[in-house]
Amino acid sequence: MPETTPRYLLPFDSYRLPHHLTDVLVIGTGVAGYSAALEAANEGRRVMVLTKGAPQDCNTWLAQGGVAAVTADASDAADGDTPALHAADTLEVGQGLCDETLVSEIVGEADARIERLLGLGARFDHDESGVAKGLEGGHSRARILHAGGDATGAEIVRVLGDAVRGHKNVREWADAFVVDILTDDDGRCRGALVSSRGHLRAVWAGSVVLCSGGYSQLFRETSNWSGATGDGLAAAWRAGAALQDLEFVQFHPTTLYLAGVPRLLITEAVRGEGAHLVDDSGARFLLDDDERGELAPRDVISRAIMRHLERPEVTGVFLDLTHLDADRMARRFPGVERSCRQHGLDIARDRIPIRPAAHYSVGGVRTDHHGTTDVPGLFAAGEVTSTGLHGANRLASNSLLEGLVMGARAGLEAAKHAASPAARPAGLRSTGTGSTEGFIDVDDLRASLKAVMWREVGIQRSAGRLTGALGAVAAWEAFAHRVGNGAWSRLSLINMLGVARLATASALLREESRGTHSRRDFPTRDDDAWRVRIVHRRGEDAQRVPVVPTAGVTGDPA
Repeated sequence: MPETTPRYLLPFDSYRLPHHLTDVLVIGTGVAGYSAALEAANEGRRVMVLTKGAPQDCNTWLAQGGVAAVTADASDAADGDTPALHAADTLEVGQGLCDETLVSEIVGEADARIERLLGLGARFDHDESGVAKGLEGGHSRARILHAGGDATGAEIVRVLGDAVRGHKNVREWADAFVVDILTDDDGRCRGALVSSRGHLRAVWAGSVVLCSGGYSQLFRETSNWSGATGDGLAAAWRAGAALQDLEFVQFHPTTLYLAGVPRLLITEAVRGEGAHLVDDSGARFLLDDDERGELAPRDVISRAIMRHLERPEVTGVFLDLTHLDADRMARRFPGVERSCRQHGLDIARDRIPIRPAAHYSVGGVRTDHHGTTDVPGLFAAGEVTSTGLHGANRLASNSLLEGLVMGARAGLEAAKHAASPAARPAGLRSTGTGSTEGFIDVDDLRASLKAVMWREVGIQRSAGRLTGALGAVAAWEAFAHRVGNGAWSRLSLINMLGVARLATASALLREESRGTHSRRDFPTRDDDAWRVRIVHRRGEDAQRVPVVPTAGVTGDPA
């Protein structure tokens, strides 16, 4: 059906805007953004890095888990681990929708990327055998590298951020909201329209790398930082990029569940160290659903928790560490121990109340194996993308690895592209959206959206509920386009509504259950009809693009 939403969110005339020029513009400061910026800068390009908040305001900084990587050290060899086993685990969890070639490429680059981080000064945790390796759900071997126990993401942001800020070719710009991707009449990416310090500005670039993160803030219960509102996806879609797999959102099974307290993630590595999931009677119920128990994939555990909570005799679900060595667990997971203690919980004596929460956006901007999108000059990496690495469900701790590998690849490709079309201004203008007539309560509408998405497009879905949610979101989106000003909060709300509409439409279209997408009315996986990617392009109906399997690969049905 024809797309009626405006191309740009705000009115502007590029002849009247302040201008900034750079070779490569990187949007985002997580693992993917910093990896891209560093790679492009090392190629001799002038790089500008934008972030919506402070540099540490990103999901990478919050990542408690680690980096899944088979390295060349003696411990991996002794354990019999190989990149092929890592790939097989990834394909198994991805439920038949992984890009098998890309999976092999990314896990094969893991050792080199870890060596690069170590060379930049990364401090991973060690034990008596060398770099310590943890076990997490879905992994057949202990291959997860951690830093600071449960502060791996913060360590990676520190190391890469220091390297980027110390590079002569890079400048960083905080508190800059990317309103839209700028494209010329031929559909080529020319830069970005940026709101900062109360003014609109045009940043012209030879190429743009989008690393703005995912969209899990669409849901009421989420582990994500507040800015994970899908702004980059929405801007890329308005610019002509394809979005795919938006129905696949991973729900992390264990976030702290206390009234009045943010949904603080409790890393999967805690279960890898032997913690149990129990109900209020102390029963370990996961084994009734999957023989792997606490080490089953996240989608399996999240659904099992929600089903168990539907029982009338069950009033809560808890993470139990009380049978483990308290001093060791406090040393191993200092962030978890500190967060619990701040909220009156002693992990040595108290069970930790938990519930699932939206955690990772599997879908996103479609790219090839080097971060190239459908829009010439626009590249993307990290959680904002859908590369096919994760398929229908992400294997634990593969996201930081993807950001390291694909961020560097996208940065390199952007540097190559920027070598020929030098950054220069273009004559662009737009009438934008909004009006001073009428009133929009952004906070109320945002809360309504998040509640509907959690209730109707969450862990368990059905046609009737999805249809109702789609109608509500579409109506709210139309209203938000008509009314309001250029405040960041309203622009971000419009982006949330647009991504929510497309994600809900995808969930309604996929009439099966696979990975993180679970339909009560279609409870089984259907490879004959639905081994496809659902792709959205602006102005076109959703497309079903077949995923061609490779015979005999783990993850395919027997």
